[in-house]
Amino acid sequence: MNKKIKTEAVDHLFQAILTLKDPEECYIFFEDVCTVNELLSLSQRYEVAKMLREKKTYLEIAEKTGASTATISRVNRSLNYGNDGYDMVFARLAEAQGE
Repeated sequence: MNKKIKTEAVDHLFQAILTLKDPEECYIFFEDVCTVNELLSLSQRYEVAKMLREKKTYLEIAEKTGASTATISRVNRSLNYGNDGYDMVFARLAEAQGE
């Protein structure tokens, strides 16, 4: 884990996020916390990660998400050398959906 982001303020933010109960509450909270562009960027990275795990090509991903090849590359690096956060969430979602 990156020690630079492990701060008391980030802990507080994550605790706040963990209190959210459903997507509607997430919309309400994140619209206050993030700019529209920040939220769209986060969601774009998540979609890129899903598509990379589905073995889509960079071209397919760029066309569908509008992400640059630099963004796709960065997300791919996180998938391959990061903390496995995306895969943890993908596995939990698959389990919740009975896959």
